[in-house]
Amino acid sequence: MRPILEKLTIPLDASWTLLNRRLDEGIPFEWHHHPEFELTLTTNSRGRRFVGDHIGAYEDGDLVLLGPNLPHTWFSEDKIAAGAPHVALVMWFRPEWVAGLTQTFVEMRNVRVLLDTAGRGIRFSGTAMRQARSLIEAMPGLDSAARLLNLMQVLQILARDGEAERLASPAFQAAAVTPSDGDRIDRVLGHIHAHYHENIRIADLAELSCLSISGFQRLFRRHTRLSVMDYVMQLRVGQACALLIGTKRPVAHIADEVGYRNLSNFNRQFLQVRGLTPRAFRGAYWQGAGKRAAHERSLVEAAGSMPV
Repeated sequence: MRPILEKLTIPLDASWTLLNRRLDEGIPFEWHHHPEFELTLTTNSRGRRFVGDHIGAYEDGDLVLLGPNLPHTWFSEDKIAAGAPHVALVMWFRPEWVAGLTQTFVEMRNVRVLLDTAGRGIRFSGTAMRQARSLIEAMPGLDSAARLLNLMQVLQILARDGEAERLASPAFQAAAVTPSDGDRIDRVLGHIHAHYHENIRIADLAELSCLSISGFQRLFRRHTRLSVMDYVMQLRVGQACALLIGTKRPVAHIADEVGYRNLSNFNRQFLQVRGLTPRAFRGAYWQGAGKRAAHERSLVEAAGSMPV
């Protein structure tokens, strides 16, 4: 899809930008990109994360680093605490800022390695997130100098994360951004994301875009690199993944909620997108979660047994 180019400004008293974003109504789907690196900590929120050709579920404490011009958005579906807002603490810094930092301070060279691999997007492990979270959450209350020191500490923590996960596929390349046809595709994508679980007809989308069916299909494929049905399939499977790991609901109920009236069709398309059946995906996730929890407990126990 065509990402919107977002233009960011840097405060006069700082070399990078911090946004303390608090949204009561939820995080909207805003597909965009920008020439800056972006590090985002999302709290009190769960939903779906879109990075390049990646669609995945996110929960409270989602910590992600994005390289320059990588299209992305978060799209919330629920809060953790109903009385508090969705929170996104967003840090933007330019490539030349990174170059200056890592060339000046040899101690930051490992951060250069980290940022050089951020072109596909990186989701950090729970262990690294917990080490960095308090430093990030303290930033809005600090002056610009103290914020910079916190950011440098955070980047050092993340550079040592051996369990970080790459998000977009190695083959992903951002589409060329052109201003033409932006309103058309934005209307269509907005409709699809609001009604993906319903029966979506290509003729209706073509009418919404004010194009013929063939003209609309060419436009859609040019902006998304997918057919309409493949795009809807990935969207439905992404939502199913969130429900499989976030609830204990039966697979058949989840299939129906995301738009599949035929369970066999759901299983087949899920396998096509994720490489696993829904049940195998859920089992692998919880098995991995158990291993991560056991590993973290062992680290805590080891730290508690160390002499002081």
